[in-house]
Amino acid sequence: MTQPAGQWDDLTTRLVSAAVLGAVGLGLVWLGGICFHIFVALACGIMIWELARMLGGGPEATWLALAAGAALFVAGEIPGGFALPLLVAPALFGLGRLEKNRTIYALYTVMIMLAGYGLMILRDDFGFIWLLWLVCIVMVADVMGYFAGRFIGGPKFWPKVSPKKTWSGTVAGWIGAAIVAVAFIAATGTGIELIGISIAIAMAGQLGDIAESAVKRKCAVKDSSSLIPGHGGLFDRFDALLGASVFLLLVEQIVDFPPPPIL
Repeated sequence: MTQPAGQWDDLTTRLVSAAVLGAVGLGLVWLGGICFHIFVALACGIMIWELARMLGGGPEATWLALAAGAALFVAGEIPGGFALPLLVAPALFGLGRLEKNRTIYALYTVMIMLAGYGLMILRDDFGFIWLLWLVCIVMVADVMGYFAGRFIGGPKFWPKVSPKKTWSGTVAGWIGAAIVAVAFIAATGTGIELIGISIAIAMAGQLGDIAESAVKRKCAVKDSSSLIPGHGGLFDRFDALLGASVFLLLVEQIVDFPPPPIL
């Protein structure tokens, strides 16, 4: 079926923005260490600023973002047991600063903080290759979902919350995650359980995307901000990565990661 030309008007802008952001992000992931920690803290702080503004915050949104970014950076530099209070404190701080939507702010702020911390831990403890794996899953699932949704279309996944998402795009994202897993198994010799983990990570990323869409719909906004041409804000761009990172934190506690090869 031929798609209306207007459906592709934003593709060039999206691709250019994604390429620039991806190149910068990949370089910082490669560097790791304090440079990567600063990048993650800055990105999470901006996302919390976008969240607070969507939920009705005014000047206090800036202070909440600065406090959250600083707390996340410090959390990444100290042992995990001492880091936990810093990951929760920005959510509590916002409860006393915002006039409405406090519960939504608190829940999403905790998710952003945990996701950012999870990315730091993944890079520090497991290395560049496994953070690259996580990012590849999210990116491939997003790209395959985008094109499958445009070319195939079909029934909507959850039209009241995210009217553009289709079941064809959702399933294409799972297939993309499996393809990424197979490539990393071949490259690293990791066990085949990585396929199941990768598909589950893609699902968690899709949930993160849907959760952000629900907030935007509640707040009656199209994008979390206009910082990234063609993509909206950082929250729009990294919502799936947030869900994937938080889920991977849980995965690391209950299964062997990365999965050992089957002898």
